[in-house]
Amino acid sequence: MHRGGEHRRTQVHDVRLGEAVERAQQGDEEAFGTAYRIVHPGLLGYVRGLVGDDAEDVASEAWLEIARDLGRFRGDGAGFRGWTATIARHRALDHLRRQKRRPLISLSERDVLDLPGQTDTAGAVLESLGTRRALERIARLPPDQAEAVLLRVVVGLDGPAAARVLGKRPGAVRTAAYRGLRRLAEQMASEGRADAVTPAVPRTLGDKT
Repeated sequence: MHRGGEHRRTQVHDVRLGEAVERAQQGDEEAFGTAYRIVHPGLLGYVRGLVGDDAEDVASEAWLEIARDLGRFRGDGAGFRGWTATIARHRALDHLRRQKRRPLISLSERDVLDLPGQTDTAGAVLESLGTRRALERIARLPPDQAEAVLLRVVVGLDGPAAARVLGKRPGAVRTAAYRGLRRLAEQMASEGRADAVTPAVPRTLGDKT
């Protein structure tokens, strides 16, 4: 898919999400359901990458907190994605502490990065592999790359929003996501997949998307 087309589609979804969140804050339960359906699949995939088989329980805890604190949220649809991802991340950390387990993906890596993400490449990789298989492959990436890919590709955050969730520089998150996607594409190519996609190297390091 062309990157511009994917970007426009994401914008349309986020406008719809923002409208649903605004209505939900006014007490519209159906609108909250709409927001849940838009956000939950990506959020669950992100949590699964952190806690594995306990993802459903952790995501449920996150949604209880999201519903409780919805009135405090200020922002648009894209901001809501980032806000819910931050809450889910905190719940995942709490869960891992209770279980005395380490996250499947490190949540304390230092900054490493600086390139724009490739939304079209991300979509091609996920569509080619299938969501569950893609998540399994993502979990085997280096920790910084894995979480960046989950936030940018699975949750659908842009570089700055993902950086706020992780407490890192936007450029760092963009680079980690790019490198992770490139590694996935190279793995597919090495397996001889005809539909393997290799990310194009961006022209500059200053892309803010």
